[in-house]
Amino acid sequence: MSLLLMNGAALGSGTLVGLVLGLVGGGGSILAVPLLVYAVGIASPHVAIGTSALAVSVSAFGNLMAHWRAGHVKWRCALVFASAGVLGALGGASLAKAIDGQRLLALFGVLMIVVGLAMLRRRRADGDPSLRLSKENAGALLPPLLGTGFAVGLLSGFFGIGGGFLVVPGLMLATGMPLTFAIGSSLVAVTAFGAATAASYSASGLIDWTIASLFIGGGLVGGFGGIALGQKLSKRKRALSMLFAALVIVVGVYVTMRGIIALTVAA
Repeated sequence: MSLLLMNGAALGSGTLVGLVLGLVGGGGSILAVPLLVYAVGIASPHVAIGTSALAVSVSAFGNLMAHWRAGHVKWRCALVFASAGVLGALGGASLAKAIDGQRLLALFGVLMIVVGLAMLRRRRADGDPSLRLSKENAGALLPPLLGTGFAVGLLSGFFGIGGGFLVVPGLMLATGMPLTFAIGSSLVAVTAFGAATAASYSASGLIDWTIASLFIGGGLVGGFGGIALGQKLSKRKRALSMLFAALVIVVGVYVTMRGIIALTVAA
């Protein structure tokens, strides 16, 4: 693939991910790695993962600002969760870099199938909106926040994804906060996990900065379009989410099969 085509595919892929994120919310970033490998043509799965992690972090930070202004971020809980998760993300990234790229892609495909199936389930929205981490409840909240944060960060760093689909239920499980606050607070962790993973891959020279810039630029454009389209299709939000979940499962099966075939041929 020529350089011009690769750059165009990176811009288009970023636009698609941004559109999906704006349209259906969290989870869209899981398409980044398959798009970078199969649409953009990045030969190394590790470079695709490092580049994706950077793009996910920047995208999450942009979305975080909007949720912060809306008052939907529980900062103390989010920062504790993210701090533990960054350690996990660095460990996960180091582990992933030591694994064969095609094996990593096959595992990523399996993860996509699991995520797609999880997306088919409705999330509970209830919880305590007044919840905040304090000296009085620290003994009860800190252990689950630290433990869950580390585990989610480990997976996030290993696969180079934001992990929002795990962070949101993790925060709700650990603290009992409502869905709206869990979504807003999760972006603190997603930003941090992506940045930690990207830093690890960057130190190993495993980020394509040009592709990352184009992908992020396309994501910003697609995000605005997705938000506008989502407002028009707000009554069909659940149907759109179900459709996207099915797409994630199908792509996951494809990525898994491609990875298994590549490993079989190599053997």
